[in-house]
Amino acid sequence: MAAATITCKLSLLLSLFSVWFLGVSSDSLQNVGALPPTCQRIECPSYDLIQLGNGYEIRRYNSPVWISNTPIQDISLVEATRTGFRRLFDYIQGKNNLKQKIEMTAPVISEVLPSDGPFCESSFVVSFYVPKVNQANPPTAKDLQVQRWKTVYVAVRQFGGFVKDSNIGEEAAALKASIAGTKWGAAVEKSKKAGHTSVYTVAQYNAPFEYDNRVNEIWFLFDIEDELRSM
Repeated sequence: MAAATITCKLSLLLSLFSVWFLGVSSDSLQNVGALPPTCQRIECPSYDLIQLGNGYEIRRYNSPVWISNTPIQDISLVEATRTGFRRLFDYIQGKNNLKQKIEMTAPVISEVLPSDGPFCESSFVVSFYVPKVNQANPPTAKDLQVQRWKTVYVAVRQFGGFVKDSNIGEEAAALKASIAGTKWGAAVEKSKKAGHTSVYTVAQYNAPFEYDNRVNEIWFLFDIEDELRSM
């Protein structure tokens, strides 16, 4: 079991750093800083754009509210997201304590928390952004819980196409490489070492049947020092 755990961790690290020296992947989007087109049609959480960098942006989200699955154990982000989204879709269709239908929003996010479980399983928390009109008193449902984020900073990398288990590690590594040597990279690493954040979060803005102009994002959530807040 110890050998399997070490193999899982090495596999994760190799995936995360596979493009550190190889540059940006082919599915990356060039319109850094642009609002995903989906957010022109449905509600998305508001944020302040703090900085545009080379292949990344820094955002500040001001206390968004999410309805979240309990952690899902799986070896596949794609399958875990599918499982979590089914529960969330039922929730917005009225399978909640108020029997209330809720408007669709974007993105659906999957927080990735690698674990030491068997078969290289990770823990995924799949969440739906709660519309502002429902945030004061969101309906509840079995196996779902409300998350009220404090103000949080996020390093973001956008990429197109469909999210696949084979490309997520590369996109996360590309974001890590793009912020390396910046104060943002240092803040991300400090937050992770303190155990305050997930390894990374995948944000998906499009329905599965939408094939054109798809936008996905890798997020690194982090806390920031007081001296940087005043910039």
